[in-house]
Amino acid sequence: MTQESVAENVAVNGSRRSSPQEIADSLRERIRAGELKPGDRLPTQAELAEEFGVERGTVRQALRVLQEDGLLTNVSKGSPPRIAAPAPARGEPQPTMVGLAPRLVEAFSARAVRADVVCHTAETLMVALGEPLRLIHEGRIRPESIDVRILVPSRDIELAFPVPVESHGEDDSVHQRWLAMRNAQGQVLQHNLLALRSTHGMDVRVRFRALPFTPPVKLYLLNGEEALMGYYMLTRREEEWGSRTLDMYDVLGSKSLLFSFARRAGRRDAAFVEESQKWFDALWETITTDLTLSS
Repeated sequence: MTQESVAENVAVNGSRRSSPQEIADSLRERIRAGELKPGDRLPTQAELAEEFGVERGTVRQALRVLQEDGLLTNVSKGSPPRIAAPAPARGEPQPTMVGLAPRLVEAFSARAVRADVVCHTAETLMVALGEPLRLIHEGRIRPESIDVRILVPSRDIELAFPVPVESHGEDDSVHQRWLAMRNAQGQVLQHNLLALRSTHGMDVRVRFRALPFTPPVKLYLLNGEEALMGYYMLTRREEEWGSRTLDMYDVLGSKSLLFSFARRAGRRDAAFVEESQKWFDALWETITTDLTLSS
């Protein structure tokens, strides 16, 4: 290191100034230690500059390092960035119940949230939304608007799954169990989101439409920037329902592996996100029908 560069790294009071990389490493360690959690805002550039004894330009360089590492989100002028939720490794898809919540946290950190979903029931989505809703109620994230559209199978179709292993004539207990779950989970999800209107003054819309077929995959489209897709894997299982034990072919949607396609990842992923959005919009506007969640 030259004498000139040493001088540049010495503060007026004689103490050594931190470099952008050192500041980034310090903040990264706080994130890893849990001192800064997904959804938290960073201190302002002025506060960080005072803490580390550097100019704001040095802080901005450190923040760019963290942004390039995918550790910051909502990076814009005028407000401190937020800590990004850990994304599923692109080469290692995670089960829906594990991978969806952090992706929703990042999506709900935007000012205008848009989520379009194709699913069999809203069970996994209902559970995964608990994390961003918690952060909203704690004041750690605050979207201005939320628009959620959900496509689920119609109650009037003959489902591909779940179905009884053996036909039982007029007995439709398996179908009735699915319908009860679809309606109850959808109602809870709708209630939890719409409650934000009165508690936080947010502009919230939640809409459902009915598909005339059983979707073989689940799809989550988040803010037009990311598509998460998982295959429904059929299995034979038994479950108690009422006074009966149902033997059926069904899926465990929460265990479906989610494959992430992010627009920022390149042309191939961007094309997948765009075409998935077109597919969803076409279904919403053409062959689907109005859906009222009723027991």
